[in-house]
Amino acid sequence: MNRRTFIRTIGGTGIVLAASGVGLASCDQMPKSAVAAWEGPDNGLPDREWMLSYAMLAPNPHNMQPWLVDLTTEGEITLYVDPERLLPETDPYGRQILIGQGTFLELLNIAAHEKGYQTKISLFPEGEPKSGSLEIAGKPVAQIKLEKGAEPSKDPLFRQIPHRRSNKEGYEEQYLAQTDRDALAGLRLNEGERTGFATAAEDVAPLREFARKAILMEMETPRTLLESIERTRIGADEIAKNPDGIDLNGPLFWWLKRFGLMTPEEAMTPGTMAYQGGIDYAMGWVEGTHNMGWLVTKGNSRSAQVQAGRTYVRLNLMATAQNIAMHPVSQVLQEYPEMADIQSEFNSHLGIGPDETVQMFFRLGYQKAVSPSPRRKLPDIIMG
Repeated sequence: MNRRTFIRTIGGTGIVLAASGVGLASCDQMPKSAVAAWEGPDNGLPDREWMLSYAMLAPNPHNMQPWLVDLTTEGEITLYVDPERLLPETDPYGRQILIGQGTFLELLNIAAHEKGYQTKISLFPEGEPKSGSLEIAGKPVAQIKLEKGAEPSKDPLFRQIPHRRSNKEGYEEQYLAQTDRDALAGLRLNEGERTGFATAAEDVAPLREFARKAILMEMETPRTLLESIERTRIGADEIAKNPDGIDLNGPLFWWLKRFGLMTPEEAMTPGTMAYQGGIDYAMGWVEGTHNMGWLVTKGNSRSAQVQAGRTYVRLNLMATAQNIAMHPVSQVLQEYPEMADIQSEFNSHLGIGPDETVQMFFRLGYQKAVSPSPRRKLPDIIMG
């Protein structure tokens, strides 16, 4: 079987299909070890490890899972940023990374209550890192004290944790039902936070255009594109070895990789199948977007960023409970220089005040559930 008979490109779409069906259905499937965490922890685990197993299912930027925890003190969990898992090009100030700390923290809190613990959470117990830099590692993000005693109220969202997804597919051409929108809009927010939703054609169209322009800017800026490519795991073997980052597996990618058509060099080179395929894929889900939402905070302190992560993941869990697909679209919020003009226009369009920051921008809609993203093993994040 040669390259010519194997590959055909559907005219003008950039979609590449394998021409042979022999054995392809079972080729290069997601390694079971990479998604085992979504089956839930062993009930025999110590309580803190049991809670952390749920926290590790949190959404986070580029699926880098940038968490480290210290369990040295009995009855406590101290959360840190993993300095090896930052995104210096697309997230130069660590804002998105800290949002990802917040999503982890909220799932940990929900799981602790499920296990019968009260929690006392202190953000930045050794002082809050300054804004405007990537100096967010080294000092704890949060200290969580766990206390058994008065039975805490269990959170009904707990049971949604293993089912939560960031669904990157195109969604059905359907606007959010008013009851669904009202339910999401009813989420209890932290002080200084507000949400907004666009669920009509005339409101979504300009936001979809902002998403399109921002994605193209990220993909056409070599250093920001490279950051994603370096964190992409292609094929089951790579995913099993590094169950993090952006995962690509299945027959199509197995064959492309085998024939040298899916390499970092190819993905960085305009005009290649790998480069254009990435753009076509992103434009596909942009076009398949019919509802959008955003989360805004007053100011942009490090604490506000963490708290925004806690709010966002609760919104994601609520959407899961209502069979609503959800997917963060973070490109337009990134703070590197090339994105500044698009971001300024976006903020103006939404009426964002000078003392406000859009922390999350996301798609909403109806689509069947997708497979979970890979997760590292629990020992990987435990310090010491």
